[in-house]
Amino acid sequence: MDTRADIPRIGGDPALFEVPARTGLPRPGQGPDGIGPTGRPLPDLPDPRPPQAGPKNALIIAMTNQKGGVGKTTTTINLGAALVETGRRVLLVDFDPQGSLSVGLGVNPHTLDKSIYNLLLSRQYTLDDVIAPTNVEGLDILPSNIDLSAAEVQLVSEVAREQTLLRVLDKARDRYDIILIDCAPSLGLLTVNALTASDKVIIPLECEFFALRGVALLTDTIGKVQDRLNPNLEILGILGTMYDARTLHSREVLERVVQAFGETVFHTVIRRTIKFPETTVAGEPITTYSPNSPGATAYRALAREVLARCPGA
Repeated sequence: MDTRADIPRIGGDPALFEVPARTGLPRPGQGPDGIGPTGRPLPDLPDPRPPQAGPKNALIIAMTNQKGGVGKTTTTINLGAALVETGRRVLLVDFDPQGSLSVGLGVNPHTLDKSIYNLLLSRQYTLDDVIAPTNVEGLDILPSNIDLSAAEVQLVSEVAREQTLLRVLDKARDRYDIILIDCAPSLGLLTVNALTASDKVIIPLECEFFALRGVALLTDTIGKVQDRLNPNLEILGILGTMYDARTLHSREVLERVVQAFGETVFHTVIRRTIKFPETTVAGEPITTYSPNSPGATAYRALAREVLARCPGA
């Protein structure tokens, strides 16, 4: 899939940011049976196949959006846990100096002796020194803390500074089936590093007007990385998050995203629920904290969609 052809460049299209006119199409979340919250028929996805036998070559996916609070960390944790349930080994990379991913899996970033910062800027550390297991079997983490904020400054003077994370993760590809990177809420050097290291991008998008406006800047950045650093980078999908079908605003924003991006938008939509903040306090994914909840079901459905779009993963 050539995302530069399939994904419309929307930075100069003011119509994207207008409230959509009423149409005769099914409203998201209000259609007949078989119509999903995005207003499209839900696909009949097959059961995920077991991971391929033989040597591993991990698929690397960046979870990216320069706006904060859109569900990047929540999606990284819970999608990773849902993928583990399909038999895959998954590595989560906390690439945000706030360390939210680490906290969400029960790691205290303030007491870390070594973090991904050390792997980026020192050759004396190996992956085994930093990778930590989680409470979910098959799910590991490369933790982070505030030290990572210094890396953005220190990397400026490095040769091939945009490829630093790629060199780190290349050494982990043969251990895992999928690597998920939780990016910082910015379009700075750390995010560019994550995009350069990745095969695919998932864009979590809060179903809210200001979140929609920021997609233009993000798609421009992804396009520049494709042109200059990583021509194989593809947008895997846009994920609607924090969706509330009871509000007209959420429904209209989701409808507008589907109008702009079409089939690139995942059929799965992550709805608002109090369970997600509770899982952060518990330090575990929703798939183990509340395995039968709608949130856990949604992330298992997202895992099926991701694997359907990446048949080799």
